[in-house]
Amino acid sequence: MTHPLTAPLKAEIARREGDLIRLTQDLIRIPTLNPPGRNYRQVCDYLAARLEASGFTCTLLRAEGAPGDSETYPRWNLVARRMGTRPGDCVHFNGHHDVVEVGHGWTRDPFGGELHDGRIYGRGACDMKGGIAASIIAAEAFLALCPDFAGSIEISATADEESGGFGGVAWLAQNGWFDNVQHVLIPEPLHKDRICLGHRGVWWAEVETRGRIAHGSMPFLGDSAIRHMGAVLEEIERTLYPLLAGKRTAMPVIPEGARQSTLNINSIHGGEAEPEPGYTGLPAPCVADRCRIILDRRFLIEEEVGEVKAEVTALLERVKATRPSFEYEVRDLFEVQPSMTDREAPVVQATARAIASVLGAEAAYVVSPGTYDQKHIDRIGRLKNCIAYGPGVLDLAHQPDEWIGVQDMMDSAAVMGLVLAELLEA
Repeated sequence: MTHPLTAPLKAEIARREGDLIRLTQDLIRIPTLNPPGRNYRQVCDYLAARLEASGFTCTLLRAEGAPGDSETYPRWNLVARRMGTRPGDCVHFNGHHDVVEVGHGWTRDPFGGELHDGRIYGRGACDMKGGIAASIIAAEAFLALCPDFAGSIEISATADEESGGFGGVAWLAQNGWFDNVQHVLIPEPLHKDRICLGHRGVWWAEVETRGRIAHGSMPFLGDSAIRHMGAVLEEIERTLYPLLAGKRTAMPVIPEGARQSTLNINSIHGGEAEPEPGYTGLPAPCVADRCRIILDRRFLIEEEVGEVKAEVTALLERVKATRPSFEYEVRDLFEVQPSMTDREAPVVQATARAIASVLGAEAAYVVSPGTYDQKHIDRIGRLKNCIAYGPGVLDLAHQPDEWIGVQDMMDSAAVMGLVLAELLEA
């Protein structure tokens, strides 16, 4: 059944198409690169000015003391709130304003916000400045049509999601900013007809192998940590990857390849440090006495994190049994438990009905292969009624020539506007 506000809301958003495009372009043109955390205050100031003009009360918050926060790169966040005319629930749209490095392979200006054939290009267009813009247009269109609503609307623009969210949503949750929120939508790019219920778990760890330094002309007098790490990598290929390939989940994870447990070796460092830029000399002849890798292990709701860690320890012990001088250390970096909201939760049901009303199609339910800020809203904020829903194609995130479709943003904005209408009794 089509919601009676569907047609007027879509018409209102259509009238704001140019504004939606400009807003998205303006956000892309502020290069909020993380790391190290550039221009966070600038993007928050821009959004605060925009939302204050729409009647929101805006609060700028620096996550002092959070990982990454410094005087050079302060972690700034924005929370904007618009009160209704009577008591009711609070619906909160949360979007992260940081973007990842540009990388290579672009054919367009990564911070140009170019509009071409209905697509806006740029780093962060899809992940997730287009989603932030769509949520703002959704709220403004809803307010134009339904000024007499119950409860409140909040919109936040937060830091550091791309590096764990500890200077953004985690800090807000720790400081009580979700205590009076009942519903959260995070407009990550999961396709406009999909509701993302949650994400897999993650364990990041550093594995270090140790050796003994010696002159490179007499390596037999030393003990190469790099060779030890080579044995570790060989054992990972031989036993761990096949083990993970056999683990499957009932979670509706997309894409299909992520329905199994996965492991990415994020980086490897061994021996002498990289030379300073401009150095033209040769390296010194030394046997490497240290080698480190970073493991990025994504696990399923059916797995226990203790089991995940034990698999790596067992692997290292197998290597140790074959190499008498082998020494290693495993250091936990961080871990996140899997999160999945119940399909019967109010925000899920309201969004499913809105998708059916706007798109004329039944919503698909998915789980993200990687974590996003739902983990902090769930674990720290103790709020289970949270989903990711927004415009964009997930596969474009972090890619060269990243883009967001204008029509997808408009359709998603209409969906989010109808969610407000249902949950705020408009």
